Amino acid sequence: MRPSLDELRERLARAFPDGQIHLQDDSHLHAGHAGATGGAGHFSVRIVSPSFVGLRTIARHRLVYDSVRDWMPDRIHALSIEARCPDEAGQ
Repeated sequence: MRPSLDELRERLARAFPDGQIHLQDDSHLHAGHAGATGGAGHFSVRIVSPSFVGLRTIARHRLVYDSVRDWMPDRIHALSIEARCPDEAGQ
């Protein structure tokens, strides 16, 4: 079963305590999709955090995936990530 937005927000907030986290549950857009049949969720996340300063996109995404690794693929099937540093927040 997919995590609630509150559960996911809490998990990400522990990993990025100084981050601004915006979440969206996109699961309804994937009804009938193979990954949705088992109850795993599809989410979009935008995190603005100083933790990403000096890191390339792939390293930023790894940090985010690491924070929910134990939920994939059983609770989270897909996670769309936008990870920015504070100086990139307006982009």
